[in-house]
Amino acid sequence: MSAAQSSMNGGVLGRLRGLPFAAAAAPLLLLTMLAMVVLPLPPFLLDLLFTFNIAVSLMVVLAVVYVMRPLDFSVFPTILLLATLLRLALNVASTRVVLLNGHQGSDAAGKVIEAFGAFVVGGNFGVGIAVFLILTIVNFVVITKGAGRVSEVSARFMLDALPGRQMAIDADLNAGSITREEAKHRRDELREETDFYGAMDGASKFVRGDAVAGLLILAVNLIGGLAIGMGTHGLSAGDAAAKYTLLTIGDGLVAQIPALLLATAVAILVTRLSRSQAMGQSVRGQLLGDPRALIVTGSLLLALGFIPGMPNVVFLMLGSACLAGAWWIARRARQAAAEAEAEPSVEAEKPTELSWDDLAPADPLALEIGYRLVPMVDATAGGELMGRIRGVRRRLSDELGFLVPPVHVRDNLTMEPTQYRILIGGAVVGHGEILPDRWLALDPGNVIASVQGQATRDPTFGMPALWIETSTRAQAQANGYTVVDPATVIATHISHVVQQNAHEVLGADETQSLLDVLARSAPKLAEDLVPKTLPLATVTRVLQGLLAERVSLKNLRAIFGAMSERAAAGTTDPSGLLAAVRGAIGRQIVQGISGGTDELPVLNLAPSLERLLQDGANSNALEPGLAERLQNAITQHAQRQEARNEPTVLLVPPNVRATLARFVRAAAPSAHVLAFDEIPDTTRLRLAGTVE
Repeated sequence: MSAAQSSMNGGVLGRLRGLPFAAAAAPLLLLTMLAMVVLPLPPFLLDLLFTFNIAVSLMVVLAVVYVMRPLDFSVFPTILLLATLLRLALNVASTRVVLLNGHQGSDAAGKVIEAFGAFVVGGNFGVGIAVFLILTIVNFVVITKGAGRVSEVSARFMLDALPGRQMAIDADLNAGSITREEAKHRRDELREETDFYGAMDGASKFVRGDAVAGLLILAVNLIGGLAIGMGTHGLSAGDAAAKYTLLTIGDGLVAQIPALLLATAVAILVTRLSRSQAMGQSVRGQLLGDPRALIVTGSLLLALGFIPGMPNVVFLMLGSACLAGAWWIARRARQAAAEAEAEPSVEAEKPTELSWDDLAPADPLALEIGYRLVPMVDATAGGELMGRIRGVRRRLSDELGFLVPPVHVRDNLTMEPTQYRILIGGAVVGHGEILPDRWLALDPGNVIASVQGQATRDPTFGMPALWIETSTRAQAQANGYTVVDPATVIATHISHVVQQNAHEVLGADETQSLLDVLARSAPKLAEDLVPKTLPLATVTRVLQGLLAERVSLKNLRAIFGAMSERAAAGTTDPSGLLAAVRGAIGRQIVQGISGGTDELPVLNLAPSLERLLQDGANSNALEPGLAERLQNAITQHAQRQEARNEPTVLLVPPNVRATLARFVRAAAPSAHVLAFDEIPDTTRLRLAGTVE
């Protein structure tokens, strides 16, 4: 043997030695079955393998009976295939032994085949053949065909229902009824269930083919045995028929009985329902749960027992047993009902104490609706609200840079039927009223003719609008109105509210998730930042400050890198860290405001106002009269910039930016306050006005 071959064999053996026993058993079993087809087996080994085949079939049937759900035995199609291959390999091996050594006597192929053949034949070969054919017909025509049909229908129904069940999981996830881990578990379970029923549809064909193979092997053994016995070994026709028929029937029964057991297991499994109890408990609870069925059955049997000429003793015994069983079941039911009635009275005497489990935490993001808006949430009734909310969450998560939590939708009977409320952390941040059977026609300012409808205002932006009928929708669009459906109105309001209050939606859990995301691409940065350099609460405060000024958290590496660098220099104050982060991502901030153009229109402060603000920078507050005049001036500039379709950007010194940002956010929410050091060198500034 060459060195290369030795190395290859050593590597293969090493890999086999490294495998667990369960992992190595499957390929060894397949190789053993292939060897059984090719190599001759001694009678003792045939006895051992036939007995093992029967034991495996019994174990499979019992496992199917005791399993709670079909999916709990998901490996069954593979076991069915392996058991079928083992049985066919044994048939081939036993056929070889029967045809080669059948002339030597009834034990030429082992004691198991001899025992089955002698027991069934009982001295009459016609009876043995008839019994074998009946077993095969029962297996092939009744059990296998029925199980195959049930498997096919189950697989087809499962595939047809797959899209709807996946949408139901997504709807429950968006509604907040389940967590992401539960949704992932349910999707995995749904995929396994689909694969299982598809595999069962194919595996039932193995059982059907095995039944056909049993008939053909019986014919081959009978015809071949007679020909070989008379032609090769010089036996008479009677002796050859006696020897080879006994062996053939025994061989067929040894293979057909396990096949019948496995076919029965297939039929039981595919007709099972998913319940939290074994099959025996289900049958006992449903078939024998109502004593009326036993009472009627027992009464009929007793009536038949009194008819002359009938087997009176048997009918009377069974009828009495049914009536006794009905009495016992009714007695047990009365005892259970009495215990159930007694338990509440005992518990009522003991006052229930409150616990922490009785306190339900506030949802990070919730939507409360009146009862007339409930159909908008039900996807089965054509409601589109959950789909709209799912799209809003996906878009906001992409824009803001963190995963927006699910919106927990619930009905509130204390509200008006057509009202809704948006809550963040249990506090109402937005509300409105919706007419679910109307369309909202918004007036963008260029309407050429009005349409008939109920006057209202858009709950999101306060624009003039009309609630119109569906029949007026086309006319309103032609007249210049922007027409939206009620689900879109609510989804748009949720989107606007979350954008304006994203800093309240982001919490410590979301910050930790962002750190986990960063750890995948920059593990050292994430490890050094929290908790070695900064606590999680400080990092959360900085991220909330960015979101409060509508800065996306997409550039995680730059944001956390700036925090880490500034903290290493000794700054742990959230305001100082926020200023450092804004300076590091200034290009991103400016591009988000300007829309990617190189020119940015800005407002500056009058020199006297700038000196006044810098002198009072340490107080973080403005004198009331100055604050009022400044608010009026910024509001006028914001309106002027909005009329020009340009952003409102106030450029100020770094030491007053934080104070002015909080003030401007209340006066003009659409305005931006930038420090000098946040403007990239490549950006061209254009003076749009001076705040006096």
